[in-house]
Formats: sequence, structure tokens, C-alpha cells
Amino acid sequence: MTPDSVEEFYRRLAKDNPNPRSELVFKNPYTLLVSVVLSAQATDVSVNKATEPLFKIVDTPQQMVNLGEDRLKDYIRSIGLYNNKAKNIIALSHILVEKYQGQVPADQKALEALPGVGRKTALVVLNVAFNRPTIAVDTHIFRVANRTGLAPGKDVRAVEKALEDVTPEKYRLHAHHWLILFGRYICKARKPECLRCFESDLCAAVKETGIPLQS
Repeated sequence: MTPDSVEEFYRRLAKDNPNPRSELVFKNPYTLLVSVVLSAQATDVSVNKATEPLFKIVDTPQQMVNLGEDRLKDYIRSIGLYNNKAKNIIALSHILVEKYQGQVPADQKALEALPGVGRKTALVVLNVAFNRPTIAVDTHIFRVANRTGLAPGKDVRAVEKALEDVTPEKYRLHAHHWLILFGRYICKARKPECLRCFESDLCAAVKETGIPLQS
């Protein structure tokens, strides 16, 4: 896209959803971190269903340590890879207690050093919990960036860099959520809803074929 088209693309996203929010339900930076770790290869809906009862009794690292790995598994058993995720959540909770006085560090390298926390998770936590203008690229954002021509790239890091380069500063804070929600509900993987899409005239895929994708 040209810079003018990128500006217009984001302007429309902002108009459609001026104050986007994560669909994960959390109480504080720690419960957000736990939720994002659990969301790997799982839907936000499934994570929220599991964490609703969990977060009624646990909302700090020390409480999670006290709960223990086996009891944690009982709460998250419905989520994929729950054994490994439970192990990582208990381990990272120990580290937060011992090294960070029970607080989630607002530092990317520190977050990525925690068990089960990769680059994407760290960027999400920084954006949502600490209002940092980071853009974490998941499968939805990767698809949207490439399909529309907003920020094409061969891999996640390439798309992340492209989005950082083209996204105007005033849109950086909310870009992650605008793009993920757009990909989740409109620019879907198998059946993009082009006929109701307010970005279709800017979309590279539509321009290439001359017709909307399957709707």
C-alpha cells in the first residue's frame, strides 16, 4: 500500500472501533500474562472459560505458587498443551516472586526470559498491560498484513518489522488489536467477508482478482 492508503486503512479501523480491547478477560498484568501464555494454540473464548473460576482464587504469582501445578491443571485441562503450560506458569510465577517482588516486569527481555513466554507474548503484555505501542504478530495479523498488502512479509518477524515501518505513530498503540479483530471477524482465513468489509477498495487481494474474495 502507499502511505496514503495505509493512513486511510487505519483511519477506517479507528473509526469502526475507536477504543479496541483484548478479548482476554484479566484482572491485572499478572493475570493477563497467564492468559496470554494459555492462549498459545487456543482461542480467547476457551481461555476465558478456564480462567474465570481460576482468577477468582488466584490473581498474584504467590497465590499461583501456593495453588501448585497439579491444582492448576484441574482448571486449565480444557486448554491444549495444558500440562506444559501449567509447568511454565508455575515456574514463571516462582521467578516473579523471587526476582521481581511479585510484579510483572515492563521489559521485553525480562518477559521473554520467563518460561513459556516468547516474543509475541511479551509484546502483547507490554501493549495491553503497559500501554506500549508494540505490534505482536499472530496468525490473524500475518494474514491481514499479507493479504491486504498493508505490510507484506515472508515470516512473522518480517511482518512485524514492516508494520512498525508503515504504521503511523498515532495508530501504533491500538494497531495490534485493530488488526487482530479485523482478521478474526472480517478478513477470515477461509471465508473472508469481503462484501461487508470497509477496507475492500484498498485490499491488494481484491484488486488483484478484480472481485471480492469468497464471502
